[in-house]
Amino acid sequence: MPIIKSAIERAKTNVKANERNSAQLSTMRTAVKRFEKAKTAGADNAEELYRKASAAVDKAASKGLIKRNKASRDKSRMAARLAK
Repeated sequence: MPIIKSAIERAKTNVKANERNSAQLSTMRTAVKRFEKAKTAGADNAEELYRKASAAVDKAASKGLIKRNKASRDKSRMAARLAK
C-alpha cells in the first residue's frame, strides 16, 4: 500500500479508471458478439447490430482501449461478414 498521499490518491484514480475501461471494453466485446451471433443465425437486425458494434469499436479506439489498427481490422471483418 502506498504511504504518500499523492500515491494513495493515484491508486484510487487507477482503480476507477480500470473499472471504467473494463466496462467499456466489455461493452464493445458484447456488441461484436451480438452481431456475430445474429449474423450466424441469419437475424433480420444484423445490419443494425453491425452499426452498434462498429460504433462501440470506434469508441473503444478513441479512448485508447484498443489500437486504431485493431479497430480497423475488426470493423473490416464485420463489414465483410455482413456483406457475405
